[in-house]
Amino acid sequence: MNGADYLCDSLLANQIDVCFANPGTSEMHFVAALDRKPQMRCVLGLFEGVITGAADGYARMAEKPAATLLHLGPGLANGLANMHNAKKARTPMINVVGDHASHHSCYDAPLTSDVEGIARPMSHWVKRMATPAAIGQDVAQAVEQASQAPGNICTLILPADTAWTELEHQAEPVLAKPAARQQTSADAIKAAAKAIRSGKPALLFLGDVALREDALEIAGRIRQHCQVDILAEGFIRRMSRGATRTPIEKLPYPVDAACARLAHVKHLILVGSKAPVAFFAYPNKPSLLAPNEAEIITLASAEQDLTHALHALADELGVPANTPSYRLPEPRDTSIPTNGTLNGKAISQILAKYLPENTVLCDESISEGRDFMRYSLQAAPHDYLQLTGGAIGLGLPMATGAAIACPDRKVISLQADGSAMYTVQALWTQARESLNCLTIILANRSYATLHGEMRNVGVTQLGSNAKRMLDLDLPYLQWTQLAHGMGVPAVKVDSIETFTQALSNGLQAQGPCLIEALI
Repeated sequence: MNGADYLCDSLLANQIDVCFANPGTSEMHFVAALDRKPQMRCVLGLFEGVITGAADGYARMAEKPAATLLHLGPGLANGLANMHNAKKARTPMINVVGDHASHHSCYDAPLTSDVEGIARPMSHWVKRMATPAAIGQDVAQAVEQASQAPGNICTLILPADTAWTELEHQAEPVLAKPAARQQTSADAIKAAAKAIRSGKPALLFLGDVALREDALEIAGRIRQHCQVDILAEGFIRRMSRGATRTPIEKLPYPVDAACARLAHVKHLILVGSKAPVAFFAYPNKPSLLAPNEAEIITLASAEQDLTHALHALADELGVPANTPSYRLPEPRDTSIPTNGTLNGKAISQILAKYLPENTVLCDESISEGRDFMRYSLQAAPHDYLQLTGGAIGLGLPMATGAAIACPDRKVISLQADGSAMYTVQALWTQARESLNCLTIILANRSYATLHGEMRNVGVTQLGSNAKRMLDLDLPYLQWTQLAHGMGVPAVKVDSIETFTQALSNGLQAQGPCLIEALI
């Protein structure tokens, strides 16, 4: 048994049985160890941003960490953007990053770098595995840290000599100690209940597990009984949605719309969320979105047991256990467009209408898919995953990881064309693994959200230089050709009729497929 074998055994013993990998020379002993352990599913990605994004999507749906395998500092650096997104989502993740053998680092070889320094900004916890005998304890500690609610990014650095050195004695894996979420205080429950009883407008601002089915159902009962407002944070790790779930809108992205949505609030009650802030600063617009006079009360933080906190709040408020949860009235008009020019609104309406039950919907539509949240309130029950940290390029990898976590569920990506190009290699992994992923590319052939941001900062007339930086033309991206080159069947559509037919075909398909929707 060498260090690499011990590392693989330790991961498996702690229920880490998927490894998203893009290895290099310094990781070859670990690759050999993985080859001796068929219990570990090894998934190759052709770019490290795909690896870390897929680990994020996997953990959101599997509710446990995946491992990643990355090559030295530069390989880790390539994956940092989606590690940033995972850190903002508080997704559990364990990165294994190879490094030069300890005796070789002093020679400043071309790939020598400060791996710890690169890892720390996007990790909650970093550890260099200095000796093979300590690997079991190192892995157990990483799993404990990663699994602490609501989740942490942990990076283990594996020097090549630690991997290849034989252990003097056979070593048994060390099992991580499970950690339960802490409960909120009685004072926090009483403070939230007092605010709701005050008669002044109060709002339950929900995040993390509070947006999952059980906790959200309790929030809906509180809303129904106490006539208190509920709202989801603006960027969501995972939300239970659809006709049989408590309907909830999320905080709008534009500053003016967000401020208007919160303008009435006198008591802002945080449940697994943080006080809302603007995504960016703009001239003459606020950074803090809640009214200045609003009282901010933390019922429970994301580290705490949010379902218990909502149960306790319902009990404190005297909400009867048989109170029906809040539901929307049946819509009067469920018609959808059947012909005409294709646009983002029509795609959202049609997709919401035909969304299969138990779908995992991965949303990186940025601008053109914003209507989907509104039209899918009465859709079939589904899980909704979203870009959390604002570093674009998460959508396709996130869907890849979600599909590996949930092989029996359809995974649909609602995907902007510009951000999809950041990690287009994820399509190849979907094809190689025969994943049940349907990608809908909303091809407006521009960074449309940046056109809006130019208007937000007061620029209304764009010259040629600005247009060349914001438009995806000369040449246009050819998504059907890109997908075919990765082994994914694809079709291009430009009308409501052709999109509806392509969606029907894609929902019935097994394995990955892509629709390029020209809008």
